[in-house]
Amino acid sequence: VPNASGPMSDEEGRKKKLNSELANGRLAMVAIMGMIFQNGTLGGTSSMWGLGAFEQELGAQAPFGYWDPMGMTKDGDALAFRRRRETELKNGRVAMLAAMGYITPEFFKFPGNCA
Repeated sequence: VPNASGPMSDEEGRKKKLNSELANGRLAMVAIMGMIFQNGTLGGTSSMWGLGAFEQELGAQAPFGYWDPMGMTKDGDALAFRRRRETELKNGRVAMLAAMGYITPEFFKFPGNCA
C-alpha cells in the first residue's frame, strides 16, 4: 500500500486509488521521457487506441477506455495481463519518482559548490 496504511476494507476507495495511481504513473512515464528528450535536444530544462477483453479492467479511463496501442492483450491471456499491469504500476512509481527527482533540483539547491 503506497501510504503504508495497511489493507483497505473499502473496495470502491481502493479501486479509485489504484486508478489514480495508474493514471499518474502513465503521465509520469510520458513526462520523464519528454524531459529527457527536451534535455537532449535543447541542452537543458531552462533553455491508436485498442479495444479488447480488458475494457472493463482497472485502469480503463475516459476518454480512451482501455488503452493498448500495441495490441499486446488481443489474445485475452489474463495471467499475462496481470503481469503487465503489475509491471506498469512498478514502472509508473519509478517514473513518478524520476520526474520529481528531475524537477526538484531546478527549484531547490544546496548552498555552495555541490556537483
